Amino acid sequence: MTDISNNIKHHNKLIDKMVRGVLYAFTIASASFIFIIVGVIIVKGITPFVTYNQGLGRVDFFRFITGDTWLTGTAFQSNLYSIGFIIVSTIFIALLSLLISLPIGVMTALFIARVAPKKLSETFRTIIEILASIPSIIFGLFGATIIKPFVYNLSAAFCYQSKGGNSMLATILVLAIMTIPTIASISEVAIRSVNQKIVNASLALGATKSQTNFKVVLTAAKSGIFASAILGIGRALGEATAVSLVAGGRKSGFSFDILDTTSTLTSIMLEGMKETTGIDYDIRFSVGIILMVIILLTNAILNFIKKKVGNIDVK
Repeated sequence: MTDISNNIKHHNKLIDKMVRGVLYAFTIASASFIFIIVGVIIVKGITPFVTYNQGLGRVDFFRFITGDTWLTGTAFQSNLYSIGFIIVSTIFIALLSLLISLPIGVMTALFIARVAPKKLSETFRTIIEILASIPSIIFGLFGATIIKPFVYNLSAAFCYQSKGGNSMLATILVLAIMTIPTIASISEVAIRSVNQKIVNASLALGATKSQTNFKVVLTAAKSGIFASAILGIGRALGEATAVSLVAGGRKSGFSFDILDTTSTLTSIMLEGMKETTGIDYDIRFSVGIILMVIILLTNAILNFIKKKVGNIDVK
């Protein structure tokens, strides 16, 4: 009996080792894709700065990240690329879209999680989930057919020519609409996770339901709400297809005029992917590197704020 028991234990340990090995292999495979993608982008992205680009000369990195004109000269005949103004507009657009989508998303989540009746709550939750799964091109088409005419008519009312509605405002609205479902879904989960004892204690002390929801529940769920903001701004920074349909493709000049055309790092990358070789193709990967750095820095800043805010206990 002892030998049989030892054989079973040995067999079970062998199976555990095999399963652990298989899971480890899948994990390594998944992680490797990240390193491969990043590696390819970095290798292609630094090419314009370290090679002579078929006789055109190296791209000046400082000029590249600070200049106010995408390309001075003719494509494939000049190395004078700059994205300083695009970096500024990308961050500016992402932040403004977050200022719209965050309060709307959080209030929607609060209504679904704490205010709405059960059946209505389930209905709205399903709608939010459907919105979150809609492809970005659909949002882009919505922006091109609905938001652009709205912006055009709005600008016309102020005697301003908005170039067919292509504008920073249209871009901000499209990105806000796209990020609301993400923020609402994650915030709703965070709000539902608030300990009911905290809610009951607030109500027992005489606070109304509204006071409890806004001052206690949202405060207790602030960490999850910040997490939704991080994912929301990440999507806003990384969106390309929808933005390219409404931004207008601005190629020079710093501008904070929301009725003027604009460009983002992703839209400028998308425009050049039709080429297969040469500096005008490689420089798009350079833009990709800058975009990854901006996303990492933005996430780091928001995570830092999240930790600081998360350390404030609910009183």
